[in-house]
Amino acid sequence: MAFLADINLTRDQQGWVALVVALVCIGYLLFRPKFRKKDPLEKAPFSSLSQQRSVERQMQSLLVELSDMTRQMNAQIDTRAAKLQELIRQADERIGTLKQLQGHAPDEPPAPQAPIPVQSISEPVSDPTMMETDPRHAEIYSLADEGRNAREIAARLNRPSGEVELILALRPRG
Repeated sequence: MAFLADINLTRDQQGWVALVVALVCIGYLLFRPKFRKKDPLEKAPFSSLSQQRSVERQMQSLLVELSDMTRQMNAQIDTRAAKLQELIRQADERIGTLKQLQGHAPDEPPAPQAPIPVQSISEPVSDPTMMETDPRHAEIYSLADEGRNAREIAARLNRPSGEVELILALRPRG
């Protein structure tokens, strides 16, 4: 560095030296490998066929897991929708019974009155027609009474575990 200070350059020469230094710096930045954009197709992403096969197997297993999870979720939704339809049907029957007990004609609007308390699902059902157990649920109830958990019951009956759990959760107490 000291030898540069000893060189006497004219103003015009100093401009040319500065220009050359600037061009060298720009050239270095442009052609340095770190700054060049690489073509993603230039090099294969996998160095061996075994790595590629491994990734394909992993992706297939993820797709299978996703498919299973989707099936389970659909089964749970279908089960809940069926139970909801059953509860709506029961509510409609109770409304019809209440209208008959109050002596209303079907076209006559009911008189305003205090709300009737709705029976909770977890409470015992006093109506003998409501005590009838769905035959599809009876098998699940009997296995649960034997001490089996929901997963064991689902595996034994070849039904989704979410459906079995829901049926057990909504089981009338009695």
